[in-house]
Amino acid sequence: MKFTQYYLDCLSQASYLIGDETTGRAVVVDPRRDIDEYVRDAEAAGLKIELVIETHFHADFLSGHLELAAATGAEIAYSAVAETEFASRKLADGERISLGNVDLEILHTPGHTPESISIVVREHADDETPYGVLTGDTLFIGDVGRPDLLSSVGFTRDELANQLYDSLHTKLLPLPDATKVYPAHGAGSSCGKNLSTDTVSTMGEQRNTNYALLAPDKATFVDLVTEGQSPAPSYFVYDAILNRKNRDLLDETELPTALDLATFDQLVDDGAMIVDGRTPEEFAQGHLTGSINVGLNGRYAEFAGSIVPSDVDIVLVVDDGFELEAKNRLARIGFDRVVGFLNEPTAVMVNNPERTIRASRLTATDFNVRRPDIADLQLVDIRNPGEVADGTIDGALEIPVGQLPSRLDELDPDLPTVVFCAGGYRSSVGASVLRHAGFDDVSDIIGGYGAWTETVPET
Repeated sequence: MKFTQYYLDCLSQASYLIGDETTGRAVVVDPRRDIDEYVRDAEAAGLKIELVIETHFHADFLSGHLELAAATGAEIAYSAVAETEFASRKLADGERISLGNVDLEILHTPGHTPESISIVVREHADDETPYGVLTGDTLFIGDVGRPDLLSSVGFTRDELANQLYDSLHTKLLPLPDATKVYPAHGAGSSCGKNLSTDTVSTMGEQRNTNYALLAPDKATFVDLVTEGQSPAPSYFVYDAILNRKNRDLLDETELPTALDLATFDQLVDDGAMIVDGRTPEEFAQGHLTGSINVGLNGRYAEFAGSIVPSDVDIVLVVDDGFELEAKNRLARIGFDRVVGFLNEPTAVMVNNPERTIRASRLTATDFNVRRPDIADLQLVDIRNPGEVADGTIDGALEIPVGQLPSRLDELDPDLPTVVFCAGGYRSSVGASVLRHAGFDDVSDIIGGYGAWTETVPET
């Protein structure tokens, strides 16, 4: 058996290539949208990708099933209860898919979503102990899938949480302890709240250590998995719907258009948003007025999708050579309206200083020293509720970064404002959102809450 896990750190997303080397037949599970790596690896191993299986309609990324089907001729498959605009094979609960010796068993495991499935992988069809189980977003390492993402489109979180409990206890927990667990996401994903940094575990380990599986009864389980979830990024509903639809295919080799300043300005005047992918440190040294800072060195697509509307054009500002990466990473969440990038941005800013502004950043020490002298200060904690529960700076308003665009009316644009997160990446995002919205006096704290706690005297 050929079994490969592909893990994408910036989205905490895992996908899988499973092949039978005796027959050359293979499947890919939960592919990302830039699919060249799967195709190359399959060809190198002498495998033909015949089937693309999606464990559910993903909300946190745009799946690559259409791209992979177009590139390989593979069939696309979903749960029997999933409805798609494109042709797809319906997989029934308990259905077996033979690749030769390698055998896949489909388990309908609703809860995270109604159509969720898990896939039991056996090296031989009659193996008593499976090699592993691909659990999608039903079971994570250290957590289970959140049941609240679809509550706005026909299902309450409690209904899905009850289904999730039944799926775990009737379909997954009966698997032998030695069965390896391969989830669709890891730490950092918004699809759960307690995901491990590990990318593989076993059913035995999860049975003994996963807080949700240790719940003594269904009522306790429902309470545990529905409380304390972080706000879902705003693009999640957009992607969950788009994953059902026919859509344009991504060409991951096509560079976006290089723009001179005049063309760039015209696009911005027509409504395009400037997404500056440089680091917070570079952005603070100088950036074009109106830019949103989402650094490529972090969870770029996730935070861009949280604060940039899905229905606007995007113009990029990135360091030379990173234009294609920025476009493709946005495409992974279905943000295809990248209309170009500013050519030679550093030279443009140097030659047009009147167009360039600096961003105010404060060290935690500077903030503490200056705070008593700042009248009517607005202090904004843009971390998620679970982070804030462990402590915050006194007097801070709590608005998660992804909610800033929709909660601007809770803040006064005329007051001095200081934004902080955990380490400084998100605060640069948040501060740039506020400046873009017309806030005149905005700073963020370098190093965030972590740095601030180091300045608090021990008592």
